[in-house]
Amino acid sequence: MNFELSDEQQAIQQRVRDFVQKELAPRAKHTDETGEFPHGAFRRMGALGLLGLPFPKVYGGADADTVSVALAIEEIAWACGSSALAYSAHIGLGCMPLHLFGTEEQKQRFLKPAASGDYLAAFGLTEPHSGSDAGSIRTQARLDGDDWVINGEKMWITNAPFAGHLVVTAITDPDRGKRGISSIIVPRGTPGLSFGEHGKKMGLHGSMSTAVFLQDVRVPHENLLGERGRGLPQFLQILDGGRITICAMAIGLARAAMEAAVRYARERETFGKPIGSYQSVSNMIADMAVGLEASRLLMFKAATLKDQGQPITKMASIAKLYATEASEKICRDALQVLGGYGYSAEFPVERYYRDTRLLTIGEGTSEIQRMVIARQELGDWAAQT
Repeated sequence: MNFELSDEQQAIQQRVRDFVQKELAPRAKHTDETGEFPHGAFRRMGALGLLGLPFPKVYGGADADTVSVALAIEEIAWACGSSALAYSAHIGLGCMPLHLFGTEEQKQRFLKPAASGDYLAAFGLTEPHSGSDAGSIRTQARLDGDDWVINGEKMWITNAPFAGHLVVTAITDPDRGKRGISSIIVPRGTPGLSFGEHGKKMGLHGSMSTAVFLQDVRVPHENLLGERGRGLPQFLQILDGGRITICAMAIGLARAAMEAAVRYARERETFGKPIGSYQSVSNMIADMAVGLEASRLLMFKAATLKDQGQPITKMASIAKLYATEASEKICRDALQVLGGYGYSAEFPVERYYRDTRLLTIGEGTSEIQRMVIARQELGDWAAQT
C-alpha cells in the first residue's frame, strides 16, 4: 500500500488550505455567532473550481478523486465546520445523484451550473417522521399529464433556502412499498416550494438547514432522476459516499481541536511547568493523536476503495463511525485541556465540540452505522432476525 499523496492530491490539499486560512478561518467565529452563511467565500470557492471537485470537466468539474475531495473537506472543516457541512451537502448530496443517475440533459441543466459554482445544491430526504428509517417517507408525487405533482415536507435540509435545485425523494408508486420511492429534481423558484426558518441548533450555526414544504409542486416528467421506483437504492448509494465526507469533516474538526490543545499544553504553566508535562494531560494528547491518525487511515481506505469502484458500504460506515466518535472525544478532551478557557467562547474549542456533535447523528447515526456493519459481517441472517 502507498501512503503517500500524489502530486495532484497534495496540490489540491494545499490550494484548499491556503484558501480556508485566508477566507474561512478568520470569519468562522463571526459565522458561528451570527448564523450568517458565507456566500462570498462560496462564490470564491466556485471560482477556484472547488464546488465541482469530483465531477467531469465537461460539466464544470475538476475530475478529482475521492481522496482529494476528502482532503478538501478536512481543510474546510478545520477552518469552519458550518462551511464544511454546506460544502459536503452540495458535493455529496445535491450534485452526486445527478452525476451518478442523471441523463445527459439533466447533467447539462443542473449538474453543470452547480459544479461550475453558479449555485449550491441540496438533497431532500429526511422528513418529520422518517430519520434513520429513510424508507418510510411520506412525501408523494403523482403524474398529472406530463408533470409530477409533489406534496410533502422535508426537514433539516442543508442549503435548501438558496439551493439552485433540490433532489427530493417521493413515493411515486404507493402500492410498491419501498420499491415505490423515486428521486425527482425540483428547481429553485418552482411554485409551491417554500422553506421554514433557519432553526436554532447546538452547533454549525452558519449552515442553513431548514424544513422544505412542497405543496402541489409541479415539475416536468423528465425531472425524474434515474429509474422510477429506484429512489431507495439510489440514496443508499449516495449515503455510502456521503459518509466518507462526514468522516473527513470529523477529522478536520478534531485536528483543529488537537492543535489548540497542544498549543495550550505547551504554553500554559501550573506549579512552575507547562501542563503538557503532566501525565494526565500528555496522555490525553497521545490519545488524540491515535484517534486522529486512525481516523485518517480509515478515511483514506474508504475513499480509495470508492475510487477503485469497489463496494464501500461496510468500509464507509466503519470510517464514519470511528472518526465521528473519535472526533467527539478529541474535541471534548481538548476542551478539558484548556479548562475554563475551553468552556469559554473566547477560544474556538467549545465551537469545535458543538460542531462535531452532529456528526454522530447526520448521514446515519452511530447506531445505524453499527447495524450496517453488523449486517455486512453477518449476512442476510441479520436482516431477517
